[in-house]
Amino acid sequence: MRIKVIAVFLVLFSLTGVEAQKTKVSSDKILIVYLSRTRNTMAVAELIQQKVGGDLVALELKNPYPEDYDAIVKQVAGENESGFLPPLKTQIEHIEDYDVVFLGFPTWGMQLPPPIKSFLDAFDLEGKTVIPFNTHAGYGVGSGFQQVREYCTRSVVLKGFSVKGGIERDGIFLAIKGERRKEVEKAVNAWLTELDLFSVKKEK
Repeated sequence: MRIKVIAVFLVLFSLTGVEAQKTKVSSDKILIVYLSRTRNTMAVAELIQQKVGGDLVALELKNPYPEDYDAIVKQVAGENESGFLPPLKTQIEHIEDYDVVFLGFPTWGMQLPPPIKSFLDAFDLEGKTVIPFNTHAGYGVGSGFQQVREYCTRSVVLKGFSVKGGIERDGIFLAIKGERRKEVEKAVNAWLTELDLFSVKKEK
């Protein structure tokens, strides 16, 4: 009799475990934070929100970067070299209420942009699931994802998503849109489905 009771207990425990694994993260527990200058990262952030819900927040600086591309490159290079963290204008209330934080950024200097470093320094993500995503002009994410893991040692950092976006020509931003947006949407959908944490809305 004792053996039968143990066997029934194990079966019930196993079934409970299966059900627990199927539990998806609620959309009100999802935060999507992103930095975007040419609207490419913003486009991916919006696709993620369309698929899994959540609150969308664009990072803004107290002192915005200059409009001129070369001036930005020079300033960012100096900030990376000195370790300067530009102060954020963006404030996120009750960040402790979120369980999952998507973190989106472009590749600047083959690493994390300084404003993203500012965000990771300013907000406590301990115990949260952090999911990075990235857009770039063809050179990849660089050390960006690795740096996210270095900043988030007390978080669970999951597989990131990186995609080539549009490029800037003569001051005109060629953001992800049209047929390219459809391609990226499929890739985002596959990535989110693979993570298996969310109820991903199917493509129309």
